Amino acid sequence: FSYLQISEPNEFDIMLVMPVERIQLDESDDTGAYYYVSFKRTPKEKGFLKFLDEDGKLSAFKMLQALREIIKQEVKNIKDVEVTVARKKIGSPAITLQIKNPPEISVDIILTLEAQRSWPLSTQGGLKIEHWLGTKVKREMRFRSLYLVAKQNKREKVLRGNTWRLSFSHIEKDMLNNHGNSKTCCESDGPKCCRKGCLKLLKYLLEQLKMKYPKELEKFCSYHVKTAFFHSCVTWPNDSEWHLGDLDHCFQQCLQFFVDCLQKSQLTHFFIPQYNLLSLEDKARHHFLSRKISHELNNGFPVFHE
Repeated sequence: FSYLQISEPNEFDIMLVMPVERIQLDESDDTGAYYYVSFKRTPKEKGFLKFLDEDGKLSAFKMLQALREIIKQEVKNIKDVEVTVARKKIGSPAITLQIKNPPEISVDIILTLEAQRSWPLSTQGGLKIEHWLGTKVKREMRFRSLYLVAKQNKREKVLRGNTWRLSFSHIEKDMLNNHGNSKTCCESDGPKCCRKGCLKLLKYLLEQLKMKYPKELEKFCSYHVKTAFFHSCVTWPNDSEWHLGDLDHCFQQCLQFFVDCLQKSQLTHFFIPQYNLLSLEDKARHHFLSRKISHELNNGFPVFHE
């Protein structure tokens, strides 16, 4: 199949990172991904106090509301480009800016807490990269700060909007940038591999299918294929399994891995092994997507040529 010009990037994410000290994390459900955040002592930064709820938990909802107001005020001062703040999307942790400068782009601003503390217990058996990137790299990664993004947990009994979700996007970015089993993979004079090309194609395929079946596939997002991709990197850890010339084979292999996950309704979060990203009540949707992908796989990807 032919190498496609993957659509121009028109969506960008910016993490707005706020350092917090001496925080306590309490799990808000059994996924191991969602937490309530409170301070062990009165925070040095007194500004946080007005965002605590009556139980002393840091309310993601209140902080997002305040941030949205600040951004709305700031956007009014932008004169040379037309920028608007998009309407709030239910359950989305982002504040989205629409920039009308042709081509139109949207920028998601994601409120993120950064804590210099050990990762929670739920991450213990995750990040199985020993054979792919090595034990030393894994150890270094686990010493990095912990990120939490303001994200509503839909499974909360009372929806109060004060939950935070663990985020590993900084680690994921690192894994993508230093993705080789050998340290020289894809460096200027090193051998080139097709890992990044695979991930781009996986995302692109899902995007195209979502455009075609928006209703049926609304619950799927690029994080699903990104997770399947990282598991594939662990399943096939050697650079020799990702030769640049083998892109179509590797892409189909990753895709088959993802289809298997969909058929089992089991896609384990890469960092939190107890957390299944495919909830069992959506089985029919998983099977729908697996059928659509299998059709693409067996017919030379017609959706790429539509």
